Amino acid sequence: MKNNLPEDFYDKIKPALHRKIGRELKLARNIFNLGCGAGELVKYLTDEYHQNVTGVDISTDSFPYQKRTPSGRRFRCIRCDAGNMDFAADESADAVIIMWALHEMANPDAVLRESYRILRPGGRIIIVEFPKGSLAQELWNEDYFEPHEIKQMLLKNGFRSVSNRLIKQEQIMWGSGCCPAD
Repeated sequence: MKNNLPEDFYDKIKPALHRKIGRELKLARNIFNLGCGAGELVKYLTDEYHQNVTGVDISTDSFPYQKRTPSGRRFRCIRCDAGNMDFAADESADAVIIMWALHEMANPDAVLRESYRILRPGGRIIIVEFPKGSLAQELWNEDYFEPHEIKQMLLKNGFRSVSNRLIKQEQIMWGSGCCPAD
């Protein structure tokens, strides 16, 4: 294994990543989690921070059809392509999160354009991804982005104050950007 990391490395760090996202977005009220999968992050933010979180995922494999957290709080998940979110109004989100999903999306630029459209001025996007050459690539043999590619995609789609850095033993990319406030 890469850097002598255990195969369950990502499972072990997932709770810490959820907490980091929660702390970074603790003041956001309306959040979209694109590529939400089973809705783990949606449920976490709904329970821990009492935020209005909408999960979006195209897949049916692990889609959360139950719309309550273990503590009983309601959340929303919509099955659709994150590159075409007609249900979401312009400037309706304080934050967008894409965790471990951008590399799976057929048209990442369309997803980032939609994210920009639904974010209010000053709203923030966070992208948590596996970098090219990471343990994830060794485990799952998928195609991931280089750090500069995420940064360039964010800038190309209008985001400002863009950053992208490697964290967690350089096994995770943490990218972020903001919609300019006019």
